Amino acid sequence: MTNETKPQTLTLNKEFKHAYYQGKSKATPFFVCYMVRGQAGKVRYGITTSKKIGNAVKRNHARRLIRAAFLSIAPQLPVGKDYVLVARENILTAKSYQVAAAMKKCIRQLSSPNPQKPSAPRAKKPANGKPAEKNGDPRRNQP
Repeated sequence: MTNETKPQTLTLNKEFKHAYYQGKSKATPFFVCYMVRGQAGKVRYGITTSKKIGNAVKRNHARRLIRAAFLSIAPQLPVGKDYVLVARENILTAKSYQVAAAMKKCIRQLSSPNPQKPSAPRAKKPANGKPAEKNGDPRRNQP
């Protein structure tokens, strides 16, 4: 992104819904970030704060923190992407540098071409420590 272009804000409900349903998401303790392909040559963002966050003063505080963090990292963002940031309750106790660091890490992970996949879940070990039989419950086969 060049220094001359300032990120634009998302305003339409359909733009937010497009990010929710078609975009990739990543959660942090302070917010959930959705990233979706947007208009070419532009970086756009939208901020959502629900009433779960608190009263209007708290919601506005959360929006200010998110907006400041986003604008601080905006020059490093790839163009042609839309971002929707949904505030979480923990943002009210966070400092601005914590939110900015979390946002930088989150957007870097969303922008990487090969996101890290979680490892396959391991098979659970039975409570008694013995391997389970293949033909059902081992307790049934006891004399």
